[in-house]
Amino acid sequence: MNAGWNGINHRLLLLVLLFIISLPVAYPLENQLTIAKANTAYTSGRYQDAINTYMTVVAEGLESADLYYNIGNAYFKLNDIPHAILWYERARRIDPGNEDVNFNLNVANSRVSDKIEPMPELFYRRWINQVISQFSTDAWAKAGIAFFILAVLLGSIYVASRVLALRKIGFWTGLTSFLISTVFLLFSFGSYSSLKSEQSAIITNPTVTIKSSPDEKSTDIFVLHEGSKVRLIDHIGDWYEIRIANGSVGWVFQNSLEKI
Repeated sequence: MNAGWNGINHRLLLLVLLFIISLPVAYPLENQLTIAKANTAYTSGRYQDAINTYMTVVAEGLESADLYYNIGNAYFKLNDIPHAILWYERARRIDPGNEDVNFNLNVANSRVSDKIEPMPELFYRRWINQVISQFSTDAWAKAGIAFFILAVLLGSIYVASRVLALRKIGFWTGLTSFLISTVFLLFSFGSYSSLKSEQSAIITNPTVTIKSSPDEKSTDIFVLHEGSKVRLIDHIGDWYEIRIANGSVGWVFQNSLEKI
């Protein structure tokens, strides 16, 4: 029995260490001071200075929903709606359930002149996507790991206990925790796959004519305005093939947009 318990303890220790490693790391002190300086510029109404200062942190490779959200707010204050939407979208990719990000993104999107009706989606796919989008990939993964650890602990009660009632509780609650863990980890994988497979961008030029092929002389198909979100589906030279929410497809010059 001791050997079995030692094996379980070693596995639990490994899982706990993996869970701790996955927790977010605090900003380095230098970045904290830079962000504080940018925040001061923002509250003083110096929005462009705030953006410039925030960008020095971004240039160092720091990814943070709060940081991107603050950049979006600064652009919004400058009435630069397309770049505000761009940074809100970047913040939402990291923290899709953030209410402040989603609210401000909706406000910014209401300022976009193009009102594109999305294609209808099968109800079960829409429901699954809505559930997955409530939390980030990391949040689903951490929840999945936490329930897996709980399942192992409850399983150990089932294995070690000689009391029938405790064995039943350990078995059924452990099994339930394991199933929940599996679902959460699948949600994490689905969220990660979606982020990696779907490349989107925001139109940043005031008005863009979408072409039928990657050629200036090709036929004009439709027009998009700044702030519109598009999905990137192909890339040839300086041209991107895009798809908008209603399913329309065309080509646009790469300097007309910025990737999310």
